[in-house]
Amino acid sequence: MSISASSKARITPTWAHPLAPPPPRANPTDGFIDKSRVSGRLRSGIKRVAGDSEVTFCNYMDIIQQHLTLLRTGQAILKPIYNHSSGEFDPPEYIEPRKFVIVEGLLGYYTRASREAYDVKVYLAPPESLRSSWKVKRDTRKRGYDPEQVLEQIRAREPDSEAFIRPQRQWADVVVTFYPPESGDAGADDLLLNARLVLRPTIPHPDFTHLLDAQGSHLGDAIRLDLDRDMGKPVDVLEIDGHATEQQVQELERVLCGEVPYLGQFCSLEGNADLGKITGTTGEILQSYPLALTQLLITYHMLKAAKIHA
Repeated sequence: MSISASSKARITPTWAHPLAPPPPRANPTDGFIDKSRVSGRLRSGIKRVAGDSEVTFCNYMDIIQQHLTLLRTGQAILKPIYNHSSGEFDPPEYIEPRKFVIVEGLLGYYTRASREAYDVKVYLAPPESLRSSWKVKRDTRKRGYDPEQVLEQIRAREPDSEAFIRPQRQWADVVVTFYPPESGDAGADDLLLNARLVLRPTIPHPDFTHLLDAQGSHLGDAIRLDLDRDMGKPVDVLEIDGHATEQQVQELERVLCGEVPYLGQFCSLEGNADLGKITGTTGEILQSYPLALTQLLITYHMLKAAKIHA
């Protein structure tokens, strides 16, 4: 879950490969708006859903909860599809859950009933300058907007983002932040982005401490584990620099493979060449090690959850 254009699509495609058969990527928390752009302007404001807190008028939170619960219990849903190009609704998509289901969206952790549907909750929290840059690129290239239109949308939606979306961060098991190095800027190549992973004690995480504290480790300053506080609560924070080497990344991979042996060949960059792949500014395919480790960590938690429920 995260604010719009926070890199959800960057995270999910390649880490899903070890989860065979490939899981459906559902967005059951998006598309539940009560008007199209063609039939009328989306209403702003707030309303109260029975038994829970306030939400915007333009989202049917009760149906979002219902769909998440249905997916959790192995039942199919008809997912509304909002077409950003036309401003209207396309025919709904029939989504039949498998062993794994990837859920993306903006309001997936907003209510208690929704949160209870997940085994692993991940929140993406890039710096606002970087998110704005990503959103401008996406909406101008894929949705036909002008840059100024996109920036105006960001400004107009900021109160709702602050009131309704960012507070959901507190419910995440893992908070992922990609950010440029101090010497870079928001427009830097995504290959150089660092990753900051906030690991809450709400689920058991891999034990990285013995590796990071071990003498003779080759991790240096490129990969660090620290104690911190996030939204007032104590957390572990794993920092992965964009300049981390393949050798350093593979040391961390071995920790994941050791705890989840059946992750097998996918727990290595050689075994899954798609891990960490991104498209460069000129269209070339590049590999980001911080992204690869982030994808592996999420896959680790998915497979651990499947083993618990087996």
